Amino acid sequence: MTDHVPDNPKQHPTSNAVKDPDNWVTGDEQMTGAQASYLQTLSEEAGEEFDPSLTKAEASKKIDALQEETGRGD
Repeated sequence: MTDHVPDNPKQHPTSNAVKDPDNWVTGDEQMTGAQASYLQTLSEEAGEEFDPSLTKAEASKKIDALQEETGRGD
């Protein structure tokens, strides 16, 4: 008899690569340093004010929007 072993997510790295930031478990935490740095760069390029108080999820959404606006998302 063999026990059912769930798939190892590391064997399927793209299966959960894209998640809606609204569903992130840690989405309400302060944005990471990397997010802040990149968001500040994108904000400057787009002529928008950088908001250092964004959460991880908010920062991710703002990064996506500014990438599209600045052409960096292509």
